[in-house]
Amino acid sequence: MTAPLALVTGGVRRVGAVIAGRLAEAGYALALHGHSDAEPEDGLRETLKSNDADWAGFIADFCDENAATMLLDDVVAHFGRAPDLIVNNASIFGQDDAANLNDDTLAKHLRINMMVPVQLTTEMGKRAKNSDRAAVIHILDQRIINPNRDQLSYTLSKQALAQSIRSLAVACADKLRVNGVAPGLTLTAGEYGEEQLANITDMMPLGRLSDAQDIAEAVLYFAHAKAVTGQIICVDGGANLKSFDRDFVHLGK
Repeated sequence: MTAPLALVTGGVRRVGAVIAGRLAEAGYALALHGHSDAEPEDGLRETLKSNDADWAGFIADFCDENAATMLLDDVVAHFGRAPDLIVNNASIFGQDDAANLNDDTLAKHLRINMMVPVQLTTEMGKRAKNSDRAAVIHILDQRIINPNRDQLSYTLSKQALAQSIRSLAVACADKLRVNGVAPGLTLTAGEYGEEQLANITDMMPLGRLSDAQDIAEAVLYFAHAKAVTGQIICVDGGANLKSFDRDFVHLGK
C-alpha cells in the first residue's frame, strides 16, 4: 500500500520538524521544505530513520514569484504524485508595531505568511485527483483571536490567513479540506527566563503552555478528520480566552 504523502513547509526545523516527525510516525511519506536548506534537524532525521520514512527535501524562497507552483511541481516530479496533505507551517516573525510599520515589511509578511499558503492551497486544488479529499492545514497563532499591539505585520498576516480558511474550504470543497491550528507560546528558544516562563504559564487558563507535540497531534487530527473543514483549533493552554496587551516576551517579568 502506498504511503500518503505530506508536504510540510518549514518542515526541517523547530515546530515544523516535530509536525513532520509525527506524520512520519503515522506512516506518511514526507516532502520537507526549507527556505535556504532542506536538511532535517537531528531529532527529525532520527525519527525519519527509525520509521523508515520515504522523504525528500525541497528548497524554495517564498519571496520568489511562482514559488508555490514551482515547489509543488518539484514535489510531484520527485514522488510522481501530488501530496495528500499540505501543512503550511513556514512563516516569518517581525518585530514592527504601528509606529514603524512600512510597506516592505508588511508586504513580505503578507506574501510569506498568507499569499504563498493560499497559493499552495489553490494549486493543490487543481492537482488533487482522488475522491478522498486532500487536506490543507494552516499553522496560525492564537493571537488571531485576541491580538496584542506587538509584531503588527506578523499579526495581520496570520489574521488574513485565518480568514482565508472558510473561503478556501468552500471554494475548494470538491477537492480539499482546509483547516487551521493556532498555537500559543511554544519553543521559547532561550528568549524567556525560567521565572518569566513560569509566570506566563500561570497566566494560562489551563496552567500550561502548548508544546510542539500538542500542535503536531492537532495537525494529525485534521489530517484524518474526513468530515471536518473550515475549522480552527487553538492549541495554546487557553491563551485565546484572555486578552494580553503585549506579546508574551514582554510579560511575566
